Amino acid sequence: MKDNTRIILTRGGLAGMAAGVGLAVALTACGGSDPLATPSTSAGGAGGGSLVVGSADFPESQIVAEIYAGALTAAGVTATTKPNIGAREIYFKAVQDGSVDLVPDYSGNLLSHVDPEAAEVSADDIYKALPGKLPEGLAVLEASKAESKDAMVVTKATAEKYQLTSIEDLAKVCKDLTMAAPATFETRAYGFPGLKKNYGCELKSLKPFSDGGGNLTLQALLTDDVQVADIYTTTPSIADNDLVVLEDPKNNFKAQQVLPLYNKAKMTDKAKDALNAVSKILTTDDLVNLNRAVSGSQKQNAKDAAATWLKDKGIVK
Repeated sequence: MKDNTRIILTRGGLAGMAAGVGLAVALTACGGSDPLATPSTSAGGAGGGSLVVGSADFPESQIVAEIYAGALTAAGVTATTKPNIGAREIYFKAVQDGSVDLVPDYSGNLLSHVDPEAAEVSADDIYKALPGKLPEGLAVLEASKAESKDAMVVTKATAEKYQLTSIEDLAKVCKDLTMAAPATFETRAYGFPGLKKNYGCELKSLKPFSDGGGNLTLQALLTDDVQVADIYTTTPSIADNDLVVLEDPKNNFKAQQVLPLYNKAKMTDKAKDALNAVSKILTTDDLVNLNRAVSGSQKQNAKDAAATWLKDKGIVK
C-alpha cells in the first residue's frame, strides 16, 4: 500500500475455474509468465504436503515471504515460495483458492479488503476484528510488532512551500497537487475516498505507478513531476532523501501489523508455531534494514536478506 528505494515499497469470488483461467491468462499477458504456476524452491525442495508461501509484487512482501519459508524449513516443514503474485486483490484469491497456502499481509489493509466499512483503526481492534471478517477457510496468525503503513510523503521543499506537517494541512492545497501512487489508490478505502471523507482532500490528479513507492515514485517526487506520494513508512528512501511524512491525526491509514494470512486446509500446529515465532521478534526497524539491504546499494536478493535475518535471530543455526 511496500520499498526503500523500495523498488516495488505494495499486498475466490468470481466463479471458480473460469476466474482462475482468466487470472492466469491475464498474468501471463502482463508479465510473460504466471507467478502462480510454479513455486520457487528458495526455501526447501518441493514435495508432498509442503506449504507454498506467496508474496505480493514488492520487495518487502517478498522478503517476509522468504523469512516465513525459511522459518518453516528450519522447523522441519517443507516450504516453497511463489513471489510477485500481484496486489492484494490477486494474492488474496490465490490463498482462498489454494494456489498458495499463506502470504505475509498487513492487518489494517487486510481488514479493509474484507470489510471496506470497517471502522477499526488501532492495532488491537483490527486484530480482534479480522477473524470474524475473513471468509470461511482463511485465518491469520499472530501479528508482529513490525508495521509498514502507507503514508503521504512530500519533499522538504514542498513541505516548506505550503507549510505542511499533516494531511490536514495538505487538504488546504490538495486541489493543486498531483499524487503518485498505485492505480488502486484511487478506489481503495484509505486512498482517494478516505482522504476526501476524513480530510476533505481532493487531489488534482493521480499519476499511477506500479512500483509501490519505489524508485520510479521517488524520482517523480524528487523532480516535482508529482508533489505528494504514497510511500511505505518502512522505505529507507524517506530518511535517505530527507522526505517529510505527513501526520495522519484522523487515522486515514490504519495500523498495519505484518502477519501471516493462511488457508486452513494444510496448516499444521508445527507450521503455526514456526510462523508465530517469527512474528514475536520481527520489528519495524528490521523491515527498514531488510528493505535497505535488498533495494539499496547492497542489492541483495530477498532470499539472501531473509537468510541473514533468520541466522541473526537464531531461527536458523
